[in-house]
Amino acid sequence: MTARLAGRKIIITGAGSGIGRETARIFAREGASLALLDRDRAAAQATADETGGFVFEVDVTDEAQVTAVVGASAEALGGIDGLLNSAGILTMKDIDTIGVDEFRRVVDVNLTGTFLVCRAALPWLRQSTGSAIVNIASAQALSPSLTGSAYAASKAAVMMFSKSIAKELAPEVRVNIICPGATETPMTDQGVAPDDIEGRKALAANYVMKRLAQPEEIGNGILFLMSQEASAITGIALAIDNGRTFH
Repeated sequence: MTARLAGRKIIITGAGSGIGRETARIFAREGASLALLDRDRAAAQATADETGGFVFEVDVTDEAQVTAVVGASAEALGGIDGLLNSAGILTMKDIDTIGVDEFRRVVDVNLTGTFLVCRAALPWLRQSTGSAIVNIASAQALSPSLTGSAYAASKAAVMMFSKSIAKELAPEVRVNIICPGATETPMTDQGVAPDDIEGRKALAANYVMKRLAQPEEIGNGILFLMSQEASAITGIALAIDNGRTFH
């Protein structure tokens, strides 16, 4: 621990599992105060039991809920100077099999949810010095897979939305994007089950380093972009994907 986030007040969405949960652990070790947001309150509470922080249940697609919960988070923390949007859902259905309602749901959670939380947090982010937003996109935002067009499109939109608001909010608020490849999380398990040995090998074969990432490897990249070590960095999309995409 180096206290790289000492005194920082950070909201994390999707804090109950995967990258969000592991990043909460890292942020807590580095001295941040946290508001842990998730649709699954019990999962967020489990993260809080490890890391401390305030727990809030929220559906990121519901504007009224988001506005209320972000306001409550700011009150609990005494302000907001960091935001990690990690909430997201995955589908790998192709264009022939995905229904319009599911397509809209993926875009609504991944893109609209990110927009709503960012907008709700802005009054507090603008009041703080050195504020930063990190949004989670995907390596599929840079190079799509053979299936999963809805997911790839939603994450590419998150990336470009983030680049756009990086211009809009500079110099007061930095905005950056992390593009993870396949990572050992419940989301990846949805696509290829942990006990599907051959499937996991085939998935890893898409990566130069022939393996999946660990959540803490993604969290360490998020930590860098959230910290003042990245004070001159805004609008970048950082791929942490074991060499799946070179760009």
